[in-house]
Parts: sequence; C-alpha cells; structure tokens
Amino acid sequence: RISLACCLNMCGAVHCSDIGIVGIHRKPPIVEHDRLDNICEIPLAVSACPTGAIKPSKDEIDGKK
Repeated sequence: RISLACCLNMCGAVHCSDIGIVGIHRKPPIVEHDRLDNICEIPLAVSACPTGAIKPSKDEIDGKK
C-alpha cells in the first residue's frame, strides 16, 4: 500500500502503509471556499489532523461565517 501525506503528522494513514510519501507544497494551496462544502473528505481530514492544522475556515464569505 502506498499513501501520501502533506506533512509529517501523517493524518493520511502513511504510518500504516508499506510505502509512505511526504508531499511538500512549494507554495500554499489555494482554498476554493465555494467548492469546499461539496467535498466529502474535508470532515475526515479535519477530524484526523492531530495538530489541528486543518480546520474549518473562519472567513466571512457573502456575509456568512
């Protein structure tokens, strides 16, 4: 099994894979807030991140938080 994580915290189950790859962003990814609610894996990533680095946005978009 091969897994990819974006940081050393390995919330992508890299620690239990045969081959683990740590991918490092060259620049921060752009968050598309209007599409974020339609992606089903975001709640899993938020709950699995051990350091809280991935968390829901607190930005106001169109008057909503």
